[in-house]
Amino acid sequence: MLKKKIILSIAAVCISFAAMAQARIGIKGGLNLSTITVDNSGSVKDNQMLPGWNLGVVADLPLVPRILSFQPGVFYTTKGSKIDVGDKDNPTVTNPYVSLKTNPSYIEVPLNFVGKIPVGANTSIFGGIGPYFAFGVAGKNKVESNVGTGSVTTVSSNIKWDDDTPFNTGDPNYGYNKLKRFDWGGNLQVGLETHNFLVAVQYGLGFGKLQSGSDNSTDDKGKNRVLSFSVGYLFGGK
Repeated sequence: MLKKKIILSIAAVCISFAAMAQARIGIKGGLNLSTITVDNSGSVKDNQMLPGWNLGVVADLPLVPRILSFQPGVFYTTKGSKIDVGDKDNPTVTNPYVSLKTNPSYIEVPLNFVGKIPVGANTSIFGGIGPYFAFGVAGKNKVESNVGTGSVTTVSSNIKWDDDTPFNTGDPNYGYNKLKRFDWGGNLQVGLETHNFLVAVQYGLGFGKLQSGSDNSTDDKGKNRVLSFSVGYLFGGK
């Protein structure tokens, strides 16, 4: 029995090393369509999708070759949302046009587990799930308004980040002009891999609130939602 366990352990180690030997690293990027929720049901109400982008590196570490992989990555990604109020083409003093945009940018680390279904010698369809962790690094708030006087007023400012950490949530400041620097959530994705090329659609659900400060019934509902369309290429492998 002991010999059997030793043999099985050695076999498992050999399989792990064989899988790691097939590990690939690549680049991936594409379009983001992001918005922010406004209530606990996940509704975005008047918030509209804001176009953005993502770009980074990703690794494919086979756990079961051509069947199951672990895919960590590091990405620069933009998020946020916009709200348009009034008639843009026909603003008046009593019904002015106002456009509000918040566009934070993050360094994001996804940790996805990806299941694959081979459909050819070098082609697979896949689906993945996993958490992500993000760190806010940049971004802008922008307000455009036209009260019907013929001129458009634009005000832009850098997003202010709370300096809190996961161990310090005592900062009393909160609001769209000061966001929590740390974000986290989950990813769902589907896609196609062929000859090391990747095409993927991913939906990211933020679980952490965006506004800094202590939790309350007003500001704990705003969370990131991002629909991404990406292409990539993995170097190495057969």
